[in-house]
Amino acid sequence: MAREWLLDSLNLSTLLACTVLKLPQIALLTRTKSPKGISVRGLILELSGYIVFTTYEMYHEYPFATYLEYPILIVQDTVLFLLILHYNGNLRQSLIYSLIFVGGSQLLMLKSWIIDSAMSLCTFISASSRFAQLQCLWQTKDAGQVSALTWAMSTYTCMARILTTLLTSGDLKVLLRFVVMTTLNGWVLATVVFYKQNGQKLK
Repeated sequence: MAREWLLDSLNLSTLLACTVLKLPQIALLTRTKSPKGISVRGLILELSGYIVFTTYEMYHEYPFATYLEYPILIVQDTVLFLLILHYNGNLRQSLIYSLIFVGGSQLLMLKSWIIDSAMSLCTFISASSRFAQLQCLWQTKDAGQVSALTWAMSTYTCMARILTTLLTSGDLKVLLRFVVMTTLNGWVLATVVFYKQNGQKLK
């Protein structure tokens, strides 16, 4: 009973957090109309990782509640990506990216070895997205357009997913991914907070 209550609580809190996860970043971007400090490369890698992970979970028919937030995150990341392309004057490129992402997701479902191999790379892809974001922050030394709240919620949801994975599938590939992502999300959060505090001191 306690195990089921914990699992339901973690699933619900993760879902609620992910429902609004990217909204602070989207709101900040639409207000400033500047994607400075946000890594486009990191966002593309993150979106790729979300697509691979969601496809892997669907292919292996894992409980939908354990990855329900990922389709929501894909939608939010897509909106964020389109806004960045718009403010950079590259909105026409969205069609090319759409074809690549949709075609890639369909290709993953063709054979089990394809999706399993992609999942093995998923942690590397997602980790690379965080390093790309960190690199962008280190280069610009400006986190004014980056939402600390978004990264705080990202850190929490990955921590919660470590527990839900242990309580359900126990899949080591999935577990490793969430451990790595919790660590890197926390690192990005700490970097964002550091640069925001420094920026306020300079003012």
